[in-house]
Amino acid sequence: MATSPDDAKPLPPLHGTALVLLTIAVAFSTFMEVLDMTIVNVAVPHIAGSLGVSASEGTWTISSYSLASAIMQPLTGWIARRFGEVRTFVFSVMLFVVFSMLCGLATSMPMLVFARLMQGAGSGPMVALSLTLLLASYPKAKQGIALALWAMTVVVAPIFGPILGGWLTDNFSWPWIFYINLPVGVLAGAITWTLLRKRETRTFQSPIDVVGLVLLVAGVGCLQFMLDNGNDHDWFASPMITALGLVALVCLTFLVVWELHARHPVVELGLFRQRNFTAGVIALSLGMFAFFGINVVFPLWLQTTLGYTATWAGLATAPVGILAFLLSPILGRNMQRLDLRMVVTFAFAVFAATAYWFSTFDSSASFATLVLPRFVMGIAIPCFFIPLNQIYLAGLPANEIASASGLANFFRTLGSSVSTAVTVTLWQHRGIQHHATLTENVAPANPASGQILRQLTHGGMSQMQALGYTDQLVNREALTLAVNDIFWLCAILFILLIPVIWLARPPFGSAGGAVGH
Repeated sequence: MATSPDDAKPLPPLHGTALVLLTIAVAFSTFMEVLDMTIVNVAVPHIAGSLGVSASEGTWTISSYSLASAIMQPLTGWIARRFGEVRTFVFSVMLFVVFSMLCGLATSMPMLVFARLMQGAGSGPMVALSLTLLLASYPKAKQGIALALWAMTVVVAPIFGPILGGWLTDNFSWPWIFYINLPVGVLAGAITWTLLRKRETRTFQSPIDVVGLVLLVAGVGCLQFMLDNGNDHDWFASPMITALGLVALVCLTFLVVWELHARHPVVELGLFRQRNFTAGVIALSLGMFAFFGINVVFPLWLQTTLGYTATWAGLATAPVGILAFLLSPILGRNMQRLDLRMVVTFAFAVFAATAYWFSTFDSSASFATLVLPRFVMGIAIPCFFIPLNQIYLAGLPANEIASASGLANFFRTLGSSVSTAVTVTLWQHRGIQHHATLTENVAPANPASGQILRQLTHGGMSQMQALGYTDQLVNREALTLAVNDIFWLCAILFILLIPVIWLARPPFGSAGGAVGH
């Protein structure tokens, strides 16, 4: 074991300008990484057209990034112990910047996919270590603010991603969604290295757990690829998706058994022996599943069913960030005075109420009607993210924070990926069922539908045109009823999660025990 000479004497927290600069640098690097998970979504058609591939092949730019990021997140703790937290963070930022530039310069789809894969590999440790470095640099009394600022960037970035991505693509060209990372990343890396290079954590010459690493890469890789592509291939009706699912199941099952008994595990599954970590991560993952489900199907419904443009769908989605942005610092300052389980309970109750509110809308809902519950939902976001981070880190020693944060972020990301796959598939299947039910009532014998068909034919349409137009109306209502089902199910899940968070036990006052290096 190699340790730094200062290991015996923890360095004091940063203060003043140094702390402000570090907070800005770390916040922007986190913002940049989370932003890149969503900013590409709206540019996929432009990218696919520019590189001469189909739109479905264009989605590989999303899959490759999330695949590499998901694999690297649980490895964060091991890498940080091996090379030091500061060194790992700065190297990850620089890797992210270099491959962001190569993404913008890509002239073919294989080149872009490779660059996105490497960009994702750099992004994996960034979010987890950004939280670790912030907690280590803040005075213990102000760690709630550090958590609040960190959570604020993680929450706000996915909201602005589609809007910024759409604006850059429409007004410049798609490579600019990658080029904007360059100045931000270089400054973030330079500031962090300047301020923290003499505050490096101790390193351990731990051997590589090759078996665990292979199982992790194969299991998570197959799972992520299955989730990203399952819907396009009709899930388990496809032999490829079935094979990927089986490989993922076998590898991840063996990974759990192996890591629990390995002398130098590559993933610290032993953290789940901590009651607060387990309760916090379960609540975070399943809460993220429901929250992300709403955020995926809402803009999809607006664009595919109600005829919104990408920009207007983004504007309808964005108000959720307003109250989250304003309330995060206030909550962070007052966390020591609150029972964090009660705060999370309040968040789940607000999420459930707004999700139920969404489930009551029909296809004639106005923009203002749709925006109001999005705005109210913003109250719950800081009450969900900030306390849960404090709960799952509570009482852990400093040398386990990077592992805990990396593992929790992995499950948060996994919750989002599974949610995207499940909610979109469920929405489509429920839409087909509702369409079949509604179509039974479209017949000349039915007075209401018969009257509509007569009005359309009297208006100049042929019988076939009138039936085609009626089918469009039926499909619109079927997809709206289906999206209502999704919102209603998410509301139920939020209510069911309330008892889970009460499994955690106070005190939660110390996010990560002693955080000095």
